[in-house]
Amino acid sequence: MNQLNDYKIFVQRIGLIGVTNILIAISSLILLPIVTKSFTINDYGIWVIINTTIVLIPGFATLGLPYTMVRFLSAEKDKEKIKEDFYSLASIVLISSFIISSLLFLFSNYFAHVLFNGDVNLARLVSIIVFLTCLNAFLLSFFRTFQQMRRYSFILVVQTYLAIILVSYFAINGFGLFYATMGLLIAYIISFFIMIMFIITNIGFKIPKFENMMEFLSFGLPTIPANLSSWLVDSSDRYVIGILLGSAFVGYYSPGYTLGNILVMVFAPFSVLLPSVLPKYYEEGKIEKIRIFIKYSIKYFLLLSIPAAFGLSILSKPILMILTTPAIALNGYLVTPFVATSALLYGIYAIAGNVLILEKRTKLMGTIWLIAAVLNLSLNILFVPIFGILGAAAITLVAYLVAFILTILYASKQFKFDFDLMFIVKSLVASIVMASIIIWMNPQGVINIITTVIISTVVYFVVLIILKGINREEFEFIRQLLSSESS
Repeated sequence: MNQLNDYKIFVQRIGLIGVTNILIAISSLILLPIVTKSFTINDYGIWVIINTTIVLIPGFATLGLPYTMVRFLSAEKDKEKIKEDFYSLASIVLISSFIISSLLFLFSNYFAHVLFNGDVNLARLVSIIVFLTCLNAFLLSFFRTFQQMRRYSFILVVQTYLAIILVSYFAINGFGLFYATMGLLIAYIISFFIMIMFIITNIGFKIPKFENMMEFLSFGLPTIPANLSSWLVDSSDRYVIGILLGSAFVGYYSPGYTLGNILVMVFAPFSVLLPSVLPKYYEEGKIEKIRIFIKYSIKYFLLLSIPAAFGLSILSKPILMILTTPAIALNGYLVTPFVATSALLYGIYAIAGNVLILEKRTKLMGTIWLIAAVLNLSLNILFVPIFGILGAAAITLVAYLVAFILTILYASKQFKFDFDLMFIVKSLVASIVMASIIIWMNPQGVINIITTVIISTVVYFVVLIILKGINREEFEFIRQLLSSESS
């Protein structure tokens, strides 16, 4: 029980991030029926490409410095050093983001023709949003670095739901794609000023001297290939589908992908908190504590993600029938199983990959994702014209599997992982039993789906307990955790 006590505070803090990510995941489901039913299938496809682009650019425009801040400043106590390093990093991110966004603006005619159906004004608007997105991604990492999770969660939720309100208003009232995208810009501007206010109140302001930038850049820059390659694996299929098959097929593909990717909310709390918690133990030489954190993080992630992957895969078609149009549901529901499995593998990677970050093996991570990205992009170009969107989904799974295997192989050379293989087998058995119940109930409609989810969840945990997938020590830990949360 002593080992689990070390992990208890961490899990309690994960609770807040978990709730936040549930709200973020729900937000994508709230917006999905609004945009799919308010836009034409072609406009919806362009909307997906806009959001994909917004995710892409910060991965290289911020030069890997948000994650650098988490790695180097999370254990720092000297307020003057924090101020100097933060504003040094922020200044570089500001300059690099402005340069990239300016290039997008200057070449907006070209991007409009290739990606946005010739709408130059939309392409220019996206370039401005990209600039704000880069700045916001960096500023948000400040709260993650210093484990100010309430502010982190508050800002993330405000930005997400403000965007939903504005986008929904413009979409429902027929203002069209340009004004819906303008809604994103307004939400990002408001979030930016909220974060600036919090940060200046917290640490004040300082004109930086850029004292440690060489060290920071030597850590951050090698993460760019990993970020770009990871994005290529996760999102380049939308571009390939859009260019080779047309924006309508992006519209068919994306909802099923979004549904499967809901598993992100399960591992996101671990990926947010572990990088800010583990460096302290690493610097103190407490390797056994790091091993405990990673072991139980993987186990509790799989406890939820394995049954979730089964459930989402089986319920994909009826859920998409409710959230989107029949055409989208019938064309895209088979995408979900591939994406859900990919997200499960990526979740394990996101936890285990912290070992390589602690060892400052960012170049290795970049190489791994570069291999996966080249494989993903080349196979997409080759097979999407033949197998369509299902081919893209299957190739995504192959790429994530390659990245997962390579990461575990290399990380295990630095660090001995304690995978609970017997638990994984028991969780799979319980999930198969649960899946059989879902197939037998064959729910249609909101109420029936909710009822089925509740019943199948109970069945999963009952079977898992019967199989002793959770031992008495862990069960007591969870019981105490829940009782302490409610008290």
